[in-house]
Amino acid sequence: MTMGIHDLRPAPGSTHKRKRVGRGRSSGHGKTCGRGMKGEKARGKIRQGFEGGQMPLQRRLPKLKGFKPRDKVEYQLVNVGRLNLFADGDRVDPDSLLEKGLIKREELPVKILGAGELEKKLVVRAHAFTAGARAKIEALGGSAEEV
Repeated sequence: MTMGIHDLRPAPGSTHKRKRVGRGRSSGHGKTCGRGMKGEKARGKIRQGFEGGQMPLQRRLPKLKGFKPRDKVEYQLVNVGRLNLFADGDRVDPDSLLEKGLIKREELPVKILGAGELEKKLVVRAHAFTAGARAKIEALGGSAEEV
C-alpha cells in the first residue's frame, strides 16, 4: 500500500488550537483577553528590553574597545638568564624547562627572551626566540633550534 499526501498528519500533540481572544466570557479569553486588569502590559506595547525606566542593561554595560585576535599565540616566556640553572652542554627543551619549574604548562609553546646573561654553552630547543636571545646563545657556542 502506498502513502498519499492525504495520509500525512502532524505528530500528535505538536499542534495547538489558535487562542481566539475577545470572543465573550464563555470563551475563557473574553473581556480583558488574558492581559489582566490594569497597567502598562494591559494597555499597549512595550519595546523589547524596556526595564520600566531603569537604565537598561545595554546602556549600563561599558563599551569594549578594540578586539581580541582569534589567532593570537600565547607563549610561556623564559629569559635567557634563567637558563644558567642547566649544566654546561645540556640540552634544554620544553620538557626540561617544565622539570626545573621555569614553565608551568607543557601544552603551551615556549619563547626564549634575551633578558639576563647566559654563562653556559647550551643546546636550546623552543618554539620561538627573540633575536637577542638567539645571539646570546650562539655567542657562547650553543645552538638555538626551533621546535
